Amino acid sequence: MILVRRELGDVLRNLRLQQGQTLRQVASRASVALGYLSEVERGQKEASSEILYAVAEALDVPMSTILADVSERVGRLEGIMPIPDTVPAEFLSDFATK
Repeated sequence: MILVRRELGDVLRNLRLQQGQTLRQVASRASVALGYLSEVERGQKEASSEILYAVAEALDVPMSTILADVSERVGRLEGIMPIPDTVPAEFLSDFATK
C-alpha cells in the first residue's frame, strides 16, 4: 500500500538534511512540536495543510515544490513515469535549422 504520509515525510526529511538543518531547528522555526515533526518525517502522523505550510516556510521551499516531489514519488511507486518538463535534446535536433 502506498502511504502519502510516508512519501511526504521522506521529502521533508530529505529537504531538511540537504540544507544541513536539524529537526529541532526546523521545528522551532515552524512552531511545531519536535516530536510531532519527527513523527511526520517518519510517516507516522498526517500533517495538516497548516503544518505543512509552516514547515515549508521553515525550509524556505514553496509548498507546491514539496507536493510536486511527493506526487512524483507516488507516481513512481504506481509505475507511472514522470512527464519531463522540458523537451529532450534528441527531439529538438529534428527541428534545428541547417
